[in-house]
Amino acid sequence: MMARKHTVLAATTAAAVALTLGACSSGGDDAGTDDGLSGEITVLTNRTDIVDTKLADYVEEFQKIYPDIDVEFEPLTDYEGDVSIRLNSKDYGDVLLVPNSVSQDQLPTFFEPLGTTTELGEKYQFVNEKAYDGQVYGLATFGTAMGLVVNTQVWKDAGITEPPATRQELLDGLKAIREKTDADPYYTNYKDKWPLDQWQNNQGSVAGAGAVEERTQSDAPWSEGQEQYAIDGLLFDVVDAGLSEADPTTTNWEESKNLLAQGKVGSMVLGSWAVPQFKSAAEKIGENPDDVAFWPIPFGEDGKLRSTISGDYKIAIAKNSEHKEAARAWVDWFLNESGFAESEGGIAPATGSGLPESLGTFTDLGVELVELDPMPEGKESLDNDIANGAKIDLWGSQYRQELVDIARGAAKGDKDSFFAGLNSRWADARAAATD
Repeated sequence: MMARKHTVLAATTAAAVALTLGACSSGGDDAGTDDGLSGEITVLTNRTDIVDTKLADYVEEFQKIYPDIDVEFEPLTDYEGDVSIRLNSKDYGDVLLVPNSVSQDQLPTFFEPLGTTTELGEKYQFVNEKAYDGQVYGLATFGTAMGLVVNTQVWKDAGITEPPATRQELLDGLKAIREKTDADPYYTNYKDKWPLDQWQNNQGSVAGAGAVEERTQSDAPWSEGQEQYAIDGLLFDVVDAGLSEADPTTTNWEESKNLLAQGKVGSMVLGSWAVPQFKSAAEKIGENPDDVAFWPIPFGEDGKLRSTISGDYKIAIAKNSEHKEAARAWVDWFLNESGFAESEGGIAPATGSGLPESLGTFTDLGVELVELDPMPEGKESLDNDIANGAKIDLWGSQYRQELVDIARGAAKGDKDSFFAGLNSRWADARAAATD
């Protein structure tokens, strides 16, 4: 899809939004004081659904403090793919969300440092996730937990009233939905690609806080007993058992919200950030938003429920921006004053923030929340180096689309052969990366 550009104007002044964080180095032609800041800032966003509504409202509020900052939003449907390519040029806006494909050691190449992990860690959560050599290059817009967005009425119609506690219970529940209702038990959102990336966000839900380092120490992460096998194996088994939509090549992200709200889909693996969007979709089409809930994903058979929490996309300032002070002003305001995290049902980025209402079920079930440990110093990019060398896009969609195609019989192979191939490539790349 061609990217659409939106210029947001507030009151009589050309309005603009620039995401602001902490003290950036000055740059470009911005004025020297907060009150005198001005400039035209382009903000890249993945939120195509709120560019003309919520984000426009934020501009109005922001302009009450910074009336001379003008912002152009550029919404991108395939945010990861488009921005990852544009980073090779100087054309990636002034403020943007850091693509997951950017490794830790690449952060200084593309983004402006926002402050040290020590100073920013006193104010914000998740600061280590986009940091390198003690400097933070991106701050989380909010925190999110991983789980299943479900339509509880669909599950009730299938005879299930409580979240499954084991992997087998989950698969049995999905099979019951297929047998007893007209709904698709699971929806892959294959065609839009990025929703398949959401499965990777579950790393830590099986192996715990040291999951990433553990993966870098293994030559065969797609083997039984390994976390990557548990995560991707569950997706394979769901599709292989005929529990997903009939033709994944025709899926549609925006429409999937309506399908789940209408009870035509039972569940999707997503972050807790998605709950408000699905509830809003239900309200818009006259369905019951209370049917939308968020459940933990049981990857094992021990009955222990874990969910990885992490910062959602990280706001950053482009290294090449000519309006860094204005960009910084927006980032700080956006994180601290906009209320965006709360409106999205997310964990507020400020330290000490409590859990949102959308995670009430997690609290009731005693779900263990896991925050990943940072990689050891000097190994910050090792995981990405191995994945890139193996040509396995852990944070992309290509290999999971291939997984889905094999599982549904549209491509040759089976789970064992596919995972064996991944392990072989990973082992070779690991040997090269650690040589």
